[in-house]
Amino acid sequence: MRSSNPVFSRRGFSRGNSGYAGFGAAPQAGAAAQGNPYATNPYAEPTNPYAANPYAQGGPDLQQGYPQAPAQTDRMTMDDVVARTGITLGTVVVAAGAAWALSLPVAVGFVAGIVAMVLGLVQSFKAKPSPALILAYAVFEGLFLGVISQAYNNIASGAPMQAVLGTMAVFAGVLIAYRTRIIRVDRRFTRFVIGAAIGFLLLMVANSLFAVFGGGDGLGFRSGGLGIAVGVVGVLLGAAFLALDFKQIEDGVRYGAPREESWLAAFGLTLSLVWIYTEILRIIAILNND
Repeated sequence: MRSSNPVFSRRGFSRGNSGYAGFGAAPQAGAAAQGNPYATNPYAEPTNPYAANPYAQGGPDLQQGYPQAPAQTDRMTMDDVVARTGITLGTVVVAAGAAWALSLPVAVGFVAGIVAMVLGLVQSFKAKPSPALILAYAVFEGLFLGVISQAYNNIASGAPMQAVLGTMAVFAGVLIAYRTRIIRVDRRFTRFVIGAAIGFLLLMVANSLFAVFGGGDGLGFRSGGLGIAVGVVGVLLGAAFLALDFKQIEDGVRYGAPREESWLAAFGLTLSLVWIYTEILRIIAILNND
């Protein structure tokens, strides 16, 4: 089954028979019983008891009668993920700071947001992660965030900083809950999160359409008590996607995904954190407005 995470699903991240997310194809049934030491590796090919990973260099040494040690270079590590995520998020922060300092008009932020959305969709459908495309997304996303953050700051002074602190708290909380296995990313959890996210997005699209053609706040999902409740649901969905991201990263490191996948992991984390930040920003603005 393809990964439930819309970002990772384009790169072959899939779920094995255990019900947890993983990379590549699921292990073949009965492989462990046949003495295959690589049976737990989802990159293993059933026709070759030694070729554990399609990215590994070389194969069994038929003349010597034992497998060559697979090359361990160019494999994704947690350091790679941290470094790429730092670069991507750093680009978002720098671009947002520049937009704030230059006091870019709302129209520019709106256009930047559309460009960022298009670039994000293109990356999601690409066969391989593109660092240039991901960083370009980060630049335009940062410009968008800088403009809307300044606009919200005019409504509620200090709201952007509070939203940043709130986002950091959510990230830390989800990471701790995931590492202590309070949150278990299994099939049921994944299906629930994806279904809830689809319903949430459809509701927000409907609200936006009513706002455009009917004026005001549309269906009222972004103001008052109902707006706060919807914002909390949005934050919880963002936290759930963070848990999915953590699982994908953990499996990628465990099963030796290519190093280039660390860019995709950084992209996924950035999407989730931006989602959480914007939802918290809206909640703070509503609370101050009321």
